[in-house]
Parts: sequence; C-alpha cells; structure tokens
Amino acid sequence: MNKSLFHDSLTNNNRILYTPSEFAKANLIHLQEIGELVAQNPHTSSRNGLSSYLLFIVLDGSGILNYDGNTYELHKGDCVFIDCHKNYSHHTEDQLWTLKWAHFYGPNMSAIYQKYVERGGSAAFHTKHLTEYNDLLSQLYSIAASSDYIKDMKIFQLITAILTLLMEESWAPAIQTQINPTGKRNLQDLKEYLDIHFTEKITLDNLSALFYIDKYYLTRIFKEQFGMSVNQYIMQQRITLAKQLLRFTDKAIEEIAIECGIPDANYFARAFKKVEGLAPGEYRRRW
Repeated sequence: MNKSLFHDSLTNNNRILYTPSEFAKANLIHLQEIGELVAQNPHTSSRNGLSSYLLFIVLDGSGILNYDGNTYELHKGDCVFIDCHKNYSHHTEDQLWTLKWAHFYGPNMSAIYQKYVERGGSAAFHTKHLTEYNDLLSQLYSIAASSDYIKDMKIFQLITAILTLLMEESWAPAIQTQINPTGKRNLQDLKEYLDIHFTEKITLDNLSALFYIDKYYLTRIFKEQFGMSVNQYIMQQRITLAKQLLRFTDKAIEEIAIECGIPDANYFARAFKKVEGLAPGEYRRRW
C-alpha cells in the first residue's frame, strides 16, 4: 500500500494505491485505489481496459463523463458507477470539481454490475445519499491507510455497503427496458406476486394468463433475472416459511407442510431435506 499526496498543475490528489492480500484478491471484493481530487485547472482523464469498477461522487463543481457511447453532465451531488473494462473519460472545465473515488474489483463483480444495470442503474445519476457515500468512502480511505490486521475484511464490508446503497438507488422499473438493450420484460411485479401468494397453488399457465406473458418466455426470462426457475423460487419461499414455523412454533410437521402450500407431508419432507440437507424434524431439534 502506497499512500501519497499528489500535486501537479492540474489537480491535488489524496490517493492510496492499495495492494490487497492474495486471499482478498481471490475471495473478496477488494480495493485497488481510493482518493480525493481537487481540480486546479481544466483537465481530462481517460482510461480503457481496466479490470476495475469505479465509483466517484462529485462534491463540488461540474464536469462531463463519456462512457459506453453516452455523455453525462455531472454536477455537485452526482454519482458515477462504471465498469472500467469499457473505455471512459471524464473532464472538468470552468467550474472545477472536487471528487471522491474508489476503484475496486473481485469475484462476481461482473454479475453484480450486470444486476445493477438490469435493475435500471445508470452510469451516472443524482444521488439522494451523497452524505452516506461520502462517509463510506471516508471510512474506506481510513481503513486502507491503517495497519488493521483484518482490514481486507473491513474493506470488503464497506464496499458491500456501497454496493447495497447503489442497488437501492438503481431500482427504476419504468426506465429499465430503455437501459436494457435487449428490451426484455422486467418480471419484478411477477416476483412480488409470488412473494405474497407462494403458499397457494401456482402454475405457469396461471401466471401466463395473469401477467399476459407467454409461459415459455416467462420461464426463460425469470431464470435470467433471478437465477432460478419459477418453481425453484416458490419452493425457496416455502422452505423459508417452513424453517420459521419449525423454529418458532410447536405446530406439527404435517400442519406446517399444509401451511407452506405443500399438502403432501412426505413430499414436503423430501423437498425440505433436498434444500437444507436435514429432515424437518432434525432441523427443528438442531435449531
């Protein structure tokens, strides 16, 4: 880890170039670089082909981001979250800006960023949570600069908090199909229906009629968006409810099976064991 204060005719930078442990690089979302920039003169920064994801916030001033064929005007309170495998550049002119940023990478970051985009997340947006991003980046900088012996885990925790905040802000179903170049239908409304009705008898034909969508298309797109089939998702919800009832009630297993939407107790026991690795009675005893 190299901590330096960089000064030149264009910027003042507080910057940490961070070298994570081999464990962190292999297993965690890890920090690569973090800092704060105060522009001294108009300038442009360009990068391409980086194995990195960049978050930065505009604390003051304004500028322009060019990314993935789009141009974004940036002002105080704006946030940028981009995949640096793609070419990008940003510059500030008359209203010189102040930025805080972090570059990070790790296993599954590609899938996380894709989910961010699928939810409607934009490369640049005006955030409602500037203070939270600012605080998280400040904490991240402090941990990276410290000699804490578990700092890679703490860095992972803070980056995860940042990603969670980004996911919360990204949800924009009204514009999702405009951002998604494939134009695939968003099935969040269908998923929310399943969250409420999963204990009832549900068939693909029912869902197809209720949501005006071909059942074969529904099957394919649901798995793409949520990582499992409709039936797997319904079973996941039923098993979750079963675990709650097994732990926190004295109801008989047959009664729990019915309450979860599985009237056949033997099938319920097999399904529960397939998911949890334990029979329902054993799960209850252990927990």
